[in-house]
Amino acid sequence: MTLSWIEPDWPAPCRVRALSTTRRGGVSAGPFLSLNLGDHVGDDPAAVAENRRRLAVVAGLPCEPAWLRQVHGVNVVTLAPGTAGGAADAAIAREPGVVCAVLTADCLPVLFTNRQGSAVAAAHAGWRGLADGILEAVIEHMGEAPSELLAWIGPGIGPAVFEVGPEVREHFVAADSRSADHFQPGTGDRYFADLPQLARQRLSRVGVATVYGGDRCTFDEKENFFSHRRDGRCGRMASLIWLSGTPSR
Repeated sequence: MTLSWIEPDWPAPCRVRALSTTRRGGVSAGPFLSLNLGDHVGDDPAAVAENRRRLAVVAGLPCEPAWLRQVHGVNVVTLAPGTAGGAADAAIAREPGVVCAVLTADCLPVLFTNRQGSAVAAAHAGWRGLADGILEAVIEHMGEAPSELLAWIGPGIGPAVFEVGPEVREHFVAADSRSADHFQPGTGDRYFADLPQLARQRLSRVGVATVYGGDRCTFDEKENFFSHRRDGRCGRMASLIWLSGTPSR
């Protein structure tokens, strides 16, 4: 099975490199079949290391990604060459050859670049991080005018299958009453939440109008993606972004 990934369909500057892996092309077995890149889910560490090595070689990564210890929070780290990611749910890079990475299996990976191609970022946005402001935190830390940013929403759980309790809806609506538009009635007092549209709304509210992606469902595409909601114990995909070469003049 060939290692495969998705490349964002967005008008990013040519020096911006980005991809989001599928579950295909690795060596992991069982519920982690096959390209599991998460080292915290109970998979064989040797298999995870080999999967990460394969990704680096096949994708031509300039260095080992700065893997984060994700906690569903709003902490953002700025990476420099040779630095580790640490406990955070988003990372920013402004130097060539520094690879930002987030791991997901239903939560949204959101990638950012500015139009000049001088800064990139990756964010892990589950419902809690999204509601608490992880995307806004990335924009603040990037220090760019929101109108100069592009965003891409990678594969995540879709609105037809992401059923949540009323407390989730209330959390979003408390911050912005328009969030109610992205919750549809479910079973009993539960709702189906549209995470990609909630992400777009949060981005639009702070001035990021150029947003792409958000149309691949991890739950529905079992052959391509891991899904924690569907399978419980499972692997993780990675979404990566970095700068290559030197800034354009």
